Amino acid sequence: MRNEFTAVFERDGDWWIAYCPEIPGANGLGKTKQEARQSLADAISLILQDRREDGLRGVPPDAERETVVVT
Repeated sequence: MRNEFTAVFERDGDWWIAYCPEIPGANGLGKTKQEARQSLADAISLILQDRREDGLRGVPPDAERETVVVT
């Protein structure tokens, strides 16, 4: 499955700051733009994984689960 998100990059002195408007709290930082991009990708992945786990905690064990693909 492929997910695409917006990455916004800003310079702050010697650093690149990155954030994703679609995922509140997803931020990245790096000395290079590529480092900031990877840091942001890691943050997005962790946030989505945490939200998925948190959302599934209350699902009854006998409930049916399926994957929905959005394109």
